[in-house]
Amino acid sequence: MSYRKGSKVWVEEKGEGWLEAEVVDAKERAVVVLTSQRKKISVLPEKLLPRDTDEDLGGGHVDDMTKLTYLNEPGVLYNLKRRYALNEIYTYTGSILIAVNPFTRLPHLYNEYMMEQYKGVRLGDLSPHVFAVADASYRAMVNDSRSQSILVSGESGAGKTETTKLIMRYLTYVGGRAVLDDRSVEQQVLESNPLLEAFGNAKTIRNDNSSRFGKFVEIQFDKTGRISGAAIRTYLLERSRVVQINDPERNFHCFYQLCASGKDAELYKLGHASTFHYLNQSKTYELEGTNNEDEYWKTKRAMDIVGISRSDQDAIFRTLAAILHLGNIEFSPGKESDSSKIKDSTSNFHLQMTATLLMCDPDLLVSSLCSRSIHTNEGIIIKALDCAAAVANRDTLAKTVYARLFDWLVENINKSIGQDVDSKAQIGVLDIYGFESFKHNSFEQFCINFANEKLQQHFNEHVFKMEQEEYKSEKINWSYIEFIDNQDMLDLIEKKPIGIIALLDEACMFPKSTHVTFATKMFRNLSSHPRLEKTKFSETDFSISHYAGKVTYQTDSFLEKNRDYIVAEHCNLLSSSRCPLLSGLFTSLPEESVRSSYKFSSVASRFKQQLQALMETLSSTEPHYVRCVKPNSVNRPQLFENQSVLHQLRCGGVLEAVRISLAGYPTRRTYAEFVDRFGVLVPELMLGSYDERALTESVLQKMKLDNFQLGRTKVFLRAGQIAILDVRRAEVLDNAARRIQGRFRTFIARKEFVKTKEASISVQAYCRGCFARKMYKIMRETAAAIILQKHVRRLIVQRNYQEACSAALLIQSCIRGFIARRYFSTIREQKAALVIQSFWRKRKVAMLFQHYKRATIAIQCAWRQKLARKELRKLRMTANEAGALREAKNKLEKKLDDLTLRLTLERRIRAAGEETKLVEISKRDKIIETLSAECAAAKSSARSEHDKNLLLQRQLDDSLGEIAMLRSNKILKAEEEKQNSNLKNIVKSLSEKNSLLENELSTARKSSDDTMEKLKDVEGKCTHLQQNLVKLQEKLTNLENENHVLRNKAFNISPKTVSEVLPFYNPLKFSKFSASIGLPNSEQKHIFETPTPTKHLAPIPHSTGTRRQKLPVERHEGNHEILSRCIKENLGFKDGKPVAACIIYKCLLHWRAFESERTAIFDHVIEAINDVLKAKEADGRLPYWLSNTSALLCLLQKNLRSNGFFGTPSRRSAGSLGLGGRTGQLVGRGDTLAQVDARYPAILFKQQLTACVEKIFGQLRDNLKKEISPLLSVCIQAPKSTRAQPGKASKSPGAGAQQPSNSHWDNIVNFLNLLMDTLRENYVPSFFIRKLITQLFSFINIQLFNSLLLRRECCTFSNGEYVKAGLSLLEKWITDVTEEFAGTSWHELNYIRQAVGFLVIHQKRKKTLEEISQDLCPSLSIRQIYRICSMYWDDKYNTQGISNEVVSAMREMVNKDTANLVSNSFLLDDDLSIPFSTEDLSMAIPATDYADVELPECLHLHPSVQFLLKVS
Repeated sequence: MSYRKGSKVWVEEKGEGWLEAEVVDAKERAVVVLTSQRKKISVLPEKLLPRDTDEDLGGGHVDDMTKLTYLNEPGVLYNLKRRYALNEIYTYTGSILIAVNPFTRLPHLYNEYMMEQYKGVRLGDLSPHVFAVADASYRAMVNDSRSQSILVSGESGAGKTETTKLIMRYLTYVGGRAVLDDRSVEQQVLESNPLLEAFGNAKTIRNDNSSRFGKFVEIQFDKTGRISGAAIRTYLLERSRVVQINDPERNFHCFYQLCASGKDAELYKLGHASTFHYLNQSKTYELEGTNNEDEYWKTKRAMDIVGISRSDQDAIFRTLAAILHLGNIEFSPGKESDSSKIKDSTSNFHLQMTATLLMCDPDLLVSSLCSRSIHTNEGIIIKALDCAAAVANRDTLAKTVYARLFDWLVENINKSIGQDVDSKAQIGVLDIYGFESFKHNSFEQFCINFANEKLQQHFNEHVFKMEQEEYKSEKINWSYIEFIDNQDMLDLIEKKPIGIIALLDEACMFPKSTHVTFATKMFRNLSSHPRLEKTKFSETDFSISHYAGKVTYQTDSFLEKNRDYIVAEHCNLLSSSRCPLLSGLFTSLPEESVRSSYKFSSVASRFKQQLQALMETLSSTEPHYVRCVKPNSVNRPQLFENQSVLHQLRCGGVLEAVRISLAGYPTRRTYAEFVDRFGVLVPELMLGSYDERALTESVLQKMKLDNFQLGRTKVFLRAGQIAILDVRRAEVLDNAARRIQGRFRTFIARKEFVKTKEASISVQAYCRGCFARKMYKIMRETAAAIILQKHVRRLIVQRNYQEACSAALLIQSCIRGFIARRYFSTIREQKAALVIQSFWRKRKVAMLFQHYKRATIAIQCAWRQKLARKELRKLRMTANEAGALREAKNKLEKKLDDLTLRLTLERRIRAAGEETKLVEISKRDKIIETLSAECAAAKSSARSEHDKNLLLQRQLDDSLGEIAMLRSNKILKAEEEKQNSNLKNIVKSLSEKNSLLENELSTARKSSDDTMEKLKDVEGKCTHLQQNLVKLQEKLTNLENENHVLRNKAFNISPKTVSEVLPFYNPLKFSKFSASIGLPNSEQKHIFETPTPTKHLAPIPHSTGTRRQKLPVERHEGNHEILSRCIKENLGFKDGKPVAACIIYKCLLHWRAFESERTAIFDHVIEAINDVLKAKEADGRLPYWLSNTSALLCLLQKNLRSNGFFGTPSRRSAGSLGLGGRTGQLVGRGDTLAQVDARYPAILFKQQLTACVEKIFGQLRDNLKKEISPLLSVCIQAPKSTRAQPGKASKSPGAGAQQPSNSHWDNIVNFLNLLMDTLRENYVPSFFIRKLITQLFSFINIQLFNSLLLRRECCTFSNGEYVKAGLSLLEKWITDVTEEFAGTSWHELNYIRQAVGFLVIHQKRKKTLEEISQDLCPSLSIRQIYRICSMYWDDKYNTQGISNEVVSAMREMVNKDTANLVSNSFLLDDDLSIPFSTEDLSMAIPATDYADVELPECLHLHPSVQFLLKVS
C-alpha cells in the first residue's frame, strides 16, 4: 500500500508495541513518519499499518472491534486502551467479550438495576457487559432448548474467577430457584470457592492465587427455565506440584495453612513450612496481604458450610500432614547394591508420624516404599528398590493420595449443592488457566499450552462459524474463503504413533530412558515439522510455535513428571487403613492388576483423555467466549501496559480471531455508514433521494475495486480495500479543503481591500473636517474678543460706582453707631444704680433675720441642756444596776445575729431565685403553661426583697441611735470603756455590713430589672410558641386518645380471645392475604397492603361505674347488602362528589357504627373494597376508587374524634332525640354537624382506609409506569429517518433543534392526555393528580437518563436534538394542564434536560470543567458527566467533544471518589415511596358536603336506606 504525506499510520516499537504516527515524507523505498513521541523514523512501507483518520470524532473508541475501520493489531490494542482509560472495561469482538481487569471496585456495573437492564436485551443493543453474554446464553438455552457453555479464559490475575462469579450471579437472577431454598446456587458455589482454592490454587510467578486446575461449573435448568441444580467438574489438576515446585512459586495453599494452624499443627507434629521437603524447595512461604492462619479457619468454615463432618475434616488434615511427613522420609543404600532403607532417626520419626496419621502399619509402609512385589505363576517375587526408585515411589504415593483427596472434596461439594439428573438443559461456565510462557517452561506448561491449543481450535471453529453465519444472513458468496486452523500443531503433540506425547510415553516405558534419549528420538522423528525447532545452545530443549507465539521447553523433568504408576502396594496399604475416608479412597485392585506391582499410567495421556472429554462436552453445547485481560503486572488501576496486553491478546486468541476475519471480509459497513463516510466520492449522486445500496455499488465501481460483496444490509470489503477508499476520500477532502481555503483567502483579501478603502475615505473626511474646524475656531475667537472687551469696560465703570456708594454708606453707619452707643451707656448706668440699691436693702433684711435665728437657737440649746441633765441623772441611777449593760449587750448581739442570718438568707434566696429563673428560661419550651405565673412570682419576690431591705435600713437607723446613747454613757462611766470599745467594733462591722447590704441591694435591683426585661422577651416568645402549638396540641390529644384506647384494647383482651387473635397475626396467613389483594401480574414487586379486617378482636371491658349502656353488637347484619351494592356498582358522581362514599358515610353515621364498641360492618366494607380491587377490571376502576376512598377518609378525619372514649354522654341527652330529630341531625350539613365520638373499631377502620388509599395510589402509579415504559424505550433514540447526515446537515450550526418526525413522543403526550381525562372524569382530587403526575415525570426522567447513560448510540448530537424536541412537547403539555395538576413535574426532568442540553451545545472543547459542572449540568454528578463525555460523539457535524484536559480532570475526581463512596453508580434509582401522609390529605383535600347527595334510584327499594328518602 502506498502512503502519502499526512497519512495516519501505526509504527511498530519495541517498548510500547505500536505507536501512533503521521507520514511526513513518502519516498520510493522508505517512509518518514513522525511518532506521537515527536520522533522522526524512517521505516519500510510494509512495516506500517494504516490508522483511521476519523477515530477522534466518535470518541476515539468503539464498543465492538468489528466496527473498527482497520481491523488490525494496533487498532484492537489502542481501542482497548482508550476504553480502559474511561473505565469501559468490556468490549465486543463480534460475539466475543473482552474483559479488562480494572483492579478497582465498580459496583455500579453489577447491581440489580443493571441486571434488569440487560434482561432480555439482544446482544449488542446495550453497552458491552458480561451480563449481556450471560443473558444471550440463557435466552439461547430457553428458546432453542440446547445446552450452552461460557468459556472464560485469561492469564492468572486477569479476573477469570470474578467474571465466573458474575455470570453465575446473573444466571441465578434470571433463572431463580424452582423450589424454595435458603441459599441460591450462586451462593452455594461461591461458598465452596475457599475450599477449592485452598486445595487447588497455588502461587505462580504471575499470580499469588493461580488456579492449578480447570473448573467447569454446570448450572442445570428445568423445562420452565428455572434453576434446578448445579455441579462442579474439575479437570487437569497439576498433581506434580505436590512433590516438586520452583522458586519463587509455592505448593498448594492448604499445606501452608495447616502449618500455620497453631494447636492443630502441634497435634500433627508440624512445624514451620521451611522444615518440609515438599515446601522448602521454594523460599516463598508467605503471601503479601494474606495470613495463613486466618485462611486455615476460613477453609474449615467452608468445610462446615459444604457439610463435611468434623471427623472427615480431621481425616483430611491428617492426610495433608501425612503427605508433608512423607516428603521428609529420606533413603540410604541398603546392604545390597540395589536396595534402600530409611536413612536416619529423623526420617524414621517422619515415617512413624506418616503411619500414625494414615492409620496404617509402619512396617507395611516401609515395605511399600523400599520394595515392590511381582506376582508370577510360581509365586510372589519381592524386589528391592534403590534410593532413586524409592524416592520416586514415595512421590508417587504423595501425588496419588492428594489427587484422590481432591476428587473426593469435589464430589462432596457437588452433593452439597444438589444436582438435577433429569435436567434437559445446562449452562456451563468454564474457568481454566490460560496460555503460559515463562523463562523456564517445563512439563506443566507443555500440558497447559496443549489444552489451550485445543480450546483455541474450538474457538477458531466458533469464530469461523460466526463468520459463516453472518455471510449466510447477508446472502453473500463465501465458499472460496479458506479456514486456517491449528490442526498441525495438535497433530504434532497428540498424533500417534509419532506425536510428542506418544514419544514421551514410550520413553517412560523404558527404565533406562532419560530426557536426552527422549529429545534425540523426538528430533529424529519430528525434525521436518514446521512448528518444532531445536534450540541452539541446548541438545535437549525444543521450541514449539504455538498460536500465541514461540515457547521453549526444558525436557529435564519431562519423564519424571509424566510417570504416574498405579502401585498395588500403595492401594493395599491405604485400603487397609483404619481411617474410613482413606480406605474409601483406595479400593482393592482387580486380580489382573495385582499381578503387576507397578502399572504404568501416563500423566500426559490421562491429561489428553480428560481434555478430550472436556472438548466433547463443549462441542455438545453452544459456546460463548469471555476473554479476560490483565492490563498490568503490578495490579494497579488505570495502568495499561501495551506489551503485556498484546501478549495476552495473542494468547487469548483475540488476534487469531482478527486473523480469521482478515482471511474473509474484515471490513463490513452498513450501507448508511458507508454512504456517510464515502458519499463524498460521488457528490453528483448524493443530490435528492437515492438508494444506499446502489450508491455504495457506484462508489466501489468508480474506485475500480474487485472482490467486494454486497449483502442485504451491509457491504463486505476485503483487507486493504478500505485503505484505498480512505486514500481517495482524503484526496477529495484535501481538494475540497484547498478550494475552501482559496475561497476563504479571496474573501479575506476582498474584506481587507474594502476595509482599506473605507479607511482612506474616513481619513479624507477627517482632514477636511479638521480644516473647517480650524477656520471656524478663528472666527469664533475674533467674535469672542470683541464681546470680551465690551464686558471688561462695563465692569470697570461698574466697579468705580460701587466704590463710591460703599464709602458713603460707611460714613453714615459710623455716625449712627456713635449716637447709639452714647445713648446705650446712659441707660446702662441707670440700671446699675437700681441693682446696687436692691442688693443693699436685701442684705439689711438678711442680717436682721440671722440675728433672730441665733437667739432662738441659743434658747433651744439651753432648754435641751436642761433636759439632758435630767436624763443623765436617770442614767446614772440605772447604771448602778449590774445587769443593765449586759442585757443591752445581749440585745445588740441578738440583733446582730438576726441581721447576719437575714443577710445570708437573703443572699441564698436571691441566688436560688436567679438559678430558678435560668432553669426556667432554659426549659421554657416544656413548662410554657406555667411561665406567666413564674413571671408574676418573680415580680412579687423582687418587691418583697425591696420592702425587706427598707425594713433593714430602718432597723439600722434605730441601732445607730442606740449606739449614740452608748457613746454618751461611755463618757460618764470609765469602768465600762472596754465594753464600749467592743461595741464600737460591732458598730463598725455593722456599718460595713450595712454598706455591703446597700451595694447588694443596688445590684439586686439592677439584676431584677434585667430579669424583668428578659422575662418580657420570654413572654413574647412564649405567646408566639403557644400560638404555634395550638394545632399540634389538638392533633396530639387526638393521637394520644387513639393510642391510649388501642393500648387498652390490646391489654384487655381475655385469655380465650388471645388464641383467636394470634392466628390472625400469623405472618404466613398475612402474606397470603396480601398476595390475594395484590396486582394480577405476578412480577409486581411492590405491594401496598391494606390492613386485614378485625373480626376476631375482643371487646373492651368497661368499668362497673359507667352509665353508658352497651350498644348491640350485630344489630345491622342486613345492612351489609346495601354496602356491598354501593361498593360493587358504579354509582358515579353528583356535582363532583362521589356518591358511593357519601352514601356509605351516611349509612354508617345513621347506624351509629362509629360509636359501637364491637361491630363487623367496617371489616365488611374493607373486604368489599379489596374484592373489587382484586377483580380483573380493577385497573380501570382505580381512579374511581381513589376518589371514593379519599373522600370517605376525609369525612372520617373531619367528623370523628377519639376523646369519646374517656367521657360518657348522659342517657338523657342521648335519648331525648327522636328518630326524626336524630336523623335530621345526622344528615345535616357537615359544617354545622358536631363531631362524633368514635370508638376503637372506627379508629381502626380509619387506619385501614388510609392504607387502602395508599395501596390504590401505589397500584395506579405502578400500572402507569408499566404502560409508559414501552413508549419511553422507543423515544430515547432517534429513528433512522430523523438522524442527520453529513451531506444534508443544516447550514448554520446554531439552527434550532429539529422537530420529531415520528409519533413516538406524540404517543406519550396522548397517553398523558388520556390519563388526565380519566382522572378528571372520576373527579380525583387535584392533590392526587399533582402527586401522580409528579412521580410519573420523575419515572420518565429516570428511564430516559439511565437509557442515555447505558447506550452509546444515544449520546450523539442528532439524538440530543431529537430528545430535546420531545422534551419541549412535554413542557408544552405541562404548561397546558397548569401548575394545579402538574405541580413541579418540569423540575423532575432536570437530569435528562441538562444531559440533553449538554449534548446539543456547540464548541464543547472550549468548555471548562467548572462551566460544565456548575452552569450546564449543576444537578449531575461528576461521575455522570464523565460517563456522558466518554460516550458522546458528534454524528452531525463531526466535531470533537470535551477536551482531553477536562476529561482527565474528571477521571481523577472519579477515581478519587471511588474509594470513599458506598455506591458509585451513575444511574438513578426509582422512587417507590408514597408521597403524602394522612395530615397532607386532611389539609389538601377540601371537606365534602354530603347533604345534597341523593340516593340513586336503583337503591330506593332497599329497606335499609329508607331513612335517606324520608329526610330528602
